[in-house]
Amino acid sequence: MSKKIFLAVCLVALFTACKNDEKRPQTDANEETAELLNGILHNYYEDGLKLNPVSATTAGDMRYNDQFPNTLTDSYRDSLRAYYTRYKDQVRKIDDADLTETQKMSKNILLWECDMNLETLQFQKDKYMPIDQMWSVNLFMGQMASGSGAQPFKTVQDYENWLHRVDSYLDWLNSAEENMREGMKKGYVLPASLIRKVIPQMEAMTNGDVENHLFYGPVNNFPESFSEEEKSELKEKYEKMITEKVIPAYEKMHTFLQEEYLPEGRESSGIADIPEGKEYYQHQIRLYTTTEMTADQIHQLGLDEVARISSEMEKVKKEVGFEGELQDFFDYVRNNKELMPYATADEVIEHFQAIYDTVKPHLDSLFNVAPKTAFEIRRTEAFRENSASAEYNPGSIDGTRPGIFYVPVPDAKSYNIYSDESLFLHEAIPGHHYQISLTQENDKLPDFRKTLWYSGYGEGWALYSESLGKTLGLYTDPYQYFGMLSAEMHRAIRLVVDTGLHSKGWTREEAIQYSLENEAESEASVTAEIERYMANPGQALSYKIGQLKIMELREKARQELGEQFDIREYHTQVLETGCIPLELLEQKIDRWIGSMK
Repeated sequence: MSKKIFLAVCLVALFTACKNDEKRPQTDANEETAELLNGILHNYYEDGLKLNPVSATTAGDMRYNDQFPNTLTDSYRDSLRAYYTRYKDQVRKIDDADLTETQKMSKNILLWECDMNLETLQFQKDKYMPIDQMWSVNLFMGQMASGSGAQPFKTVQDYENWLHRVDSYLDWLNSAEENMREGMKKGYVLPASLIRKVIPQMEAMTNGDVENHLFYGPVNNFPESFSEEEKSELKEKYEKMITEKVIPAYEKMHTFLQEEYLPEGRESSGIADIPEGKEYYQHQIRLYTTTEMTADQIHQLGLDEVARISSEMEKVKKEVGFEGELQDFFDYVRNNKELMPYATADEVIEHFQAIYDTVKPHLDSLFNVAPKTAFEIRRTEAFRENSASAEYNPGSIDGTRPGIFYVPVPDAKSYNIYSDESLFLHEAIPGHHYQISLTQENDKLPDFRKTLWYSGYGEGWALYSESLGKTLGLYTDPYQYFGMLSAEMHRAIRLVVDTGLHSKGWTREEAIQYSLENEAESEASVTAEIERYMANPGQALSYKIGQLKIMELREKARQELGEQFDIREYHTQVLETGCIPLELLEQKIDRWIGSMK
């Protein structure tokens, strides 16, 4: 799931009591405190929408669809700092003694959010390095510009809103160049290998063929309800926007990147080589894993997991009768033409649909509830396909936009399917689609809990979901089971190479080589992954850390509850809470276990 576009502005509102709340009478004092807390959380939510209107659009709140704040200015960063400080001070005054367990969790999450965002604002990295090849605002705006993203294009006003939003976005793009130029003077600059990936992305937006330009997409899909006069007027405005604003802005950025920024690009790969880089990386570890683990601890855990999974891979190699070393088997799987059976992208998408059809009949054995939000499988848009990974984009909270599983297929004939079953379980069902949709649909959760994202929990659940494949009718083919092990190995390797890159001085090439020696991914895929970790330090750690915690809690519940343990109810307990820090999830599961005894 792509998930670091802006500073995380959490959206918070009233927590309602759920079945795990304290069973105690509500006094007038309790009610007065709850009302005070609710007011703080509601105001925090509303003020958060104003500060991050694009996040509001993504969540389905359309009040700010014409707005795009320049998040790179000092004044905006000051407004964020004041926002988090104000609400942190307010909520800290609330007495825990007057709160239910759910209300305490609400308070604790707000404090966590404020503390983490205030800590983030102490660093200058996001200000001076706002663009990369995978995570930055310009790529997300490209999705919205195509007309297939969160930005609605159903009314004339929707089309007008986008014109206004693009104007403000181009201000941001101009500020990005200014900040990157300043960052070059202060030692904040991307590795040259990443800059080389960004340059063609910018160049693609300089295409003068207006009718085939990405930003022209909404014009090609006017609603039938529009009059010819409305279509003509909007067509003219969009052509003018593209030729007079969008293309010149991207040409300017492309020239800067090619002629000024690339020559100054770092040859080093890790974040430790920018100012305060070591401190920033430890912050990123805490941000993404929601733990206090150190880089050294995570590195060793990764080495241990790589060794364990390697032994399981050896069993599969023996089962299929392959003679040779495990690395040889990796090469065999990577290059096995029988695992590249398709000629077109459409066939690949149909293949994923078949996986979905296999999973559907078995979901009731693992889950008490299923999302109501619609689900679709789509090919990744061409403009970002070459640099994209498969990903899930959530549906809107109001249910009007489906959850979408995007699959990049830059070359269908070389597309290897051996890991697709585990990929579907992770990105789609029951991974991110179940997790996010059930959270959004839960009327017992407040708005902020429906939009928060903690990667340790969110990506941990998705990786955990891959382990459920046999129960869901998958992994009957040993190569697909090997694909699951490969996917788990991939996340274990991340613990090693992410910490290697950012805390142990590993080069890009060393990280690539370690990955190739321990997993079956192609060199092109491994290279893109390593460059992903370089662009967003720490994010890749969250998957394995979260998965291991969810597995640990499941086994703890199984051991302590014995015959009372129900895997469906355990999954409900994990999912109903919404996305929370792993420490708070563990506390919740412990309370559930205690209540069942």
